[in-house]
Amino acid sequence: MGFNQEISEAAEVIKDAEKVTIISHIDADGITSEAIMRQAVSRCGIQINSVFVRQLEPMTMKYVPDDDSLKIFIDLGAGQQNLLEERGLLEKEVLIIDHHITQDTNTPYMQVNGLKYGYEKLSAAGTGYLVAKETDDYNTDLAKLAVIGNVGDMMAREHRGLIGPAREIVDDGVLCGNVEVVKDDLNCYGISTRPLHLCLSFSDDPFVSGITNNPQNAQKLIERDAGIDLRKRNGKWRVWEDLSSEERRAIIGRLALRLYDAGEPVERLKAEHYIFPDEKKYTPLRNASEFATMLNACGRWVKPKTGSSVCCGDRGDAYREAENMLRHHRSVIREMMEYILDTGVEELSHLQYLHIGDRFPDTIVGIGAGMALSKLNWKLPIMILCYLPDDPELVKISMRTNERMVSAGVDLQAALLEASEKVGGAGGGHKIAAGAYISRSAEEGFAESVNRILKEQSS
Repeated sequence: MGFNQEISEAAEVIKDAEKVTIISHIDADGITSEAIMRQAVSRCGIQINSVFVRQLEPMTMKYVPDDDSLKIFIDLGAGQQNLLEERGLLEKEVLIIDHHITQDTNTPYMQVNGLKYGYEKLSAAGTGYLVAKETDDYNTDLAKLAVIGNVGDMMAREHRGLIGPAREIVDDGVLCGNVEVVKDDLNCYGISTRPLHLCLSFSDDPFVSGITNNPQNAQKLIERDAGIDLRKRNGKWRVWEDLSSEERRAIIGRLALRLYDAGEPVERLKAEHYIFPDEKKYTPLRNASEFATMLNACGRWVKPKTGSSVCCGDRGDAYREAENMLRHHRSVIREMMEYILDTGVEELSHLQYLHIGDRFPDTIVGIGAGMALSKLNWKLPIMILCYLPDDPELVKISMRTNERMVSAGVDLQAALLEASEKVGGAGGGHKIAAGAYISRSAEEGFAESVNRILKEQSS
């Protein structure tokens, strides 16, 4: 069976269902996945209910209803099919739409997963969109959400733009009129909301010496070197989206010169951005990466349904709540990053790590690790360990690295899978970002085990 056949069969199963329950993850990919499927199923006139879980594990299986609905597991399920079997779910009750490594079980659950066909840069939201489009061509308006999910799950990071089926989904959004593509633009985050100098200084891919993590020097480069005004006539800060093509080229050219002088490659300086013309300027809804951050904030602070409502068009109460979540999210992430930097990490030969105990919510640990990495030794993947408030017997592991190390052979998903399985835990994720759960009794020596695996990957 090919990928397109999986998509077609899944669409038919959905259209034949009388009731559907969507079980999804709480991150941006999971929230957009749920919003895509919820709207597609609703448009078929089918009764629908949604459940969000932090992870699909024994503790969260209780949230899967024991009824006759079709259970659509999206952005999870592929690697947890044993839990579905243990729960007694029948083959006809389950549809899995995922992009993670699949698990072999005795029950041949229906699954749509591009990973086994070589589509490594297609998220669950992207896969879910293809199924939604197969149910009805009218659903191409949902391509925008799939773009957000793909970008939010870092599918665009390696190639500085979406590729393969994910890029074809972008084209659907362009034809629909709610996605615009900006090619060969600066590879940075915050193009719609951040003041110019902060947009430059907070960007670390690539790391530009003297500019990255240095707002003052970024301001000098913009105002003095490039001769570009940082403020509008009304005194408000300009954002990257405000700049003309000539102004953008002037800044990118000067950043490229700095990289060239430092002997660093310049190819990662440019990227492709996805703008949403139907959203207001200067808001986090205006482009894919900032929209995804807002959804992550909703999910990490236990408000994934708020994020889903925003995805489905609520620009009133849900959007205001999401904005509050985003502000709170950024504040706590900043606090956590400062804690990591102030406390310091333990460095091994191929890994740096820190245990933060229960100081911060486990739902944001991975994000904080990724941000702290830009200010630490980027050549060493970072691992943060923390305790779970609702399960004192478990330790959560979050790891992050960067594209340079992935290109050099680092695979965090493989490392955590191997290390966690050795101690009876479970792990998963992607090469650049991964997570795991282990018991407290297995905590001692775990970092050394991961370090050994990373050393083997680099040999």
